[in-house]
Amino acid sequence: MKLNELRPNDGATRNKKRVGRGPGSGNGKTAGRGHKGQKSRSGYSRKRGFEGGQMPLQRRLPKRGFKNPFRKEFVVLNLSLFETRDVTEVTLEDYRKLGLIKNLRDGVKILGDGDLSRAITFHAHKFSKSAQEKIEKAGGKCVVIED
Repeated sequence: MKLNELRPNDGATRNKKRVGRGPGSGNGKTAGRGHKGQKSRSGYSRKRGFEGGQMPLQRRLPKRGFKNPFRKEFVVLNLSLFETRDVTEVTLEDYRKLGLIKNLRDGVKILGDGDLSRAITFHAHKFSKSAQEKIEKAGGKCVVIED
C-alpha cells in the first residue's frame, strides 16, 4: 500500500450540507433556521451562560466568602515521606527528582507528620513548628528559602 492509495472507509465521509439552495433540497428558503427571530439572522451569537433573558445561573447563586487574590499556595510534604528515602540533604531540585512535587506553585512547606530517625538538612520556604522540632531533634537542619 502506498500513501497515494490511502482513502477513508466507505461511509466514513459525507458531502457537506448545502443549505438555502431551493425547495427541492429540503433545506431551501429559510435554510433550516425556521422563521424570523434572533437565531434566524446572520451574525447571531449567544453569550456564554445566556438563558433567554431569564436570570442566568451564575447570577442566581449566592456569592459567599472572600477569595484572597494574593493567597500563596504551598506544596505540603510530610516528614514521613523522607524516612524511607536515602538522602542527607534535600533541595528544591531534589523534591522533583524524588517525585514528590510536579510544580512548585508558591513554595514548599514541610509538615511534622511522621517520625525522623536520622539527620537530614531540609531546604524549604516554610516549616511547621512540629516539623522543625522533629528535624532538629534528629540532628538535622531547617534552611528557610527566602524569595
